[in-house]
Amino acid sequence: MPAAYAQDDAPLASRMRPRRLEEYTGQSHIIGEGKLLRRAVQADRFSSIILYGPPGVGKTTLAHIISQETKARFVTLSGVESSVADIRKEVDAAAKLRKMTQQATVLFVDELHRFNKAQQDVLLPHLERGTVRFIGATTHNPYFYVNSPLVSRSQVFTLEPLGIPELQALMQRALVDEERGLGRWKASITDEATHHLATVSDGDARKCLNALELAVLSSKPDAEGRIQIDLAAAEESVQQKTVVYDGDGDAHYDTISAFIKSMRASDPDAAIYWLAKMLYAGEDIRFIARRIVIAASEDVGMADSNALRVAIAAQQAVEFIGMPEARIVLGHATIYIATAPKSNRAYLAIDAALEDVKLGRTLPVPKHLRDGHYKGAKNLGNGIGYLYPHDFEGGFVPQRCIEGGKQYYEPTTNGLEGRIKERMDHLRQQWEQAAKATEK
Repeated sequence: MPAAYAQDDAPLASRMRPRRLEEYTGQSHIIGEGKLLRRAVQADRFSSIILYGPPGVGKTTLAHIISQETKARFVTLSGVESSVADIRKEVDAAAKLRKMTQQATVLFVDELHRFNKAQQDVLLPHLERGTVRFIGATTHNPYFYVNSPLVSRSQVFTLEPLGIPELQALMQRALVDEERGLGRWKASITDEATHHLATVSDGDARKCLNALELAVLSSKPDAEGRIQIDLAAAEESVQQKTVVYDGDGDAHYDTISAFIKSMRASDPDAAIYWLAKMLYAGEDIRFIARRIVIAASEDVGMADSNALRVAIAAQQAVEFIGMPEARIVLGHATIYIATAPKSNRAYLAIDAALEDVKLGRTLPVPKHLRDGHYKGAKNLGNGIGYLYPHDFEGGFVPQRCIEGGKQYYEPTTNGLEGRIKERMDHLRQQWEQAAKATEK
């Protein structure tokens, strides 16, 4: 048996590792009939591949299968443990083997994102020369965590979490397999139990199969020597669901992105779900609160300025009370932001003004707005002509405070901003009339 495949004392997930493409479950979008990766492997025409996806979806298994299908020697390096010297040693051995026997070597690097720049750079010339066939596996987005030259020389394939039907099929296969699986225990499992294990495994085949094995091995057989796994036994074998969520990885950034975009889209149900996922996974509640505060101004803005008050209050409350009660406050603020009318015009206004300051001519402060309180200010003309708005009816006088009269803030008709728009349209009309009168 190849070293890649586990012996009897290994966990069930290792023993049940597929050996051929026909046994492989899932990822039909890349290895289904006629798909690019399957064609490349069957034609023995691949050179460099990066397999990207969450844990337990078959990255390492697929690498082993590719090696078996192409009759290549398989060498594994670890992104955590292997050094530059290890890489050079394996590359030299691959070159000698190729020269002597014409056999290719598949160099598999697990946790590729753990390699530093120097380690990744060592691989480049050997990939160019075809000394080794390279397969890298990573749970982190290679476009962020792998050097661009290595990514550009590789075909990136994304592996997705396995679906519930796929995981259920894997469990049933393991229960009847007497050679590598649990067939010798004469175990069976209810549909409710397989559905529970598949659900809490979150698309992770390794987690699912190992939980099944624990359920079988920890259950007592009946009088006939058979083991029946029901829902209670399945729940016992997985005490708590573990959500795939790396604090500094894709799950972190993708989930917070979904959270923000759900609030922006006025979808409170989606927003509260993504909030719950982050809280369950242990995300920093202060980080979540900060994003809610930003959304209150960026996405709700002048359509409902109370959103910012609610967000700030939530941020302060989170600091004060902590978890688990902070979940209630964060849920309150999330739903408020999601259901509030939306306007990003305040956000657009400040960015447009900053762009003008950065790229355009810096405008001088008009003399009537300059400080006129110090001795000699009047001699410079500072403060002369300033009209105090509160001396006029309605607290307004049509005197502009910037040259050119460019409009940065363009209010919408959404929510309370609709009333602001009506007022600003009226005031701007008076400014225009005053400007025309001055020109005459």
